[in-house]
Amino acid sequence: MATDFIRIRQSLFLPAAEGAREAVWHPSTDVYRTREGWLLKFDLAGVRPEDVQFSLRGQRLTVRGKRRDWCLEEGCSYYLMEIAYSHFERSIDLPCNLERAKLATEYRNGMLLVRIRLEAEAP
Repeated sequence: MATDFIRIRQSLFLPAAEGAREAVWHPSTDVYRTREGWLLKFDLAGVRPEDVQFSLRGQRLTVRGKRRDWCLEEGCSYYLMEIAYSHFERSIDLPCNLERAKLATEYRNGMLLVRIRLEAEAP
C-alpha cells in the first residue's frame, strides 16, 4: 500500500523531462490532398533533417527520428524542461497504395513537409 502511494506521488510530481526522455513522442501532423497526391506537414521543431528517416509500406508512411537536446550556454542547469528530447515516430495511413509513390521533402520553419506524388496506375 505504501509503495503504491509513493509510486503514484512520484508519477504526479516527476519533472516532465524525465518522462519525456524515455517515451517515444508522436509529432503533430496535418495531411492535405493535392492535385499530384498528398502533402503531409510534421511539426518537428528542433529536429535536424539528417535525423529523420522515412518508410513506405502499403498505405502507410512512417516518419521516425530523434530530437536531440543542445545547450545554449555553458554551465547552466535546467529548472524546467517540457520539450521531448528523444525518439519520435509517426505513421499515417492514406487511402491509396504508396509502394510506387515518390517522396520529396522540405524542411521549413520547424516543419517537415513531405510531398507524396502518386504514379499513375497502368490501365
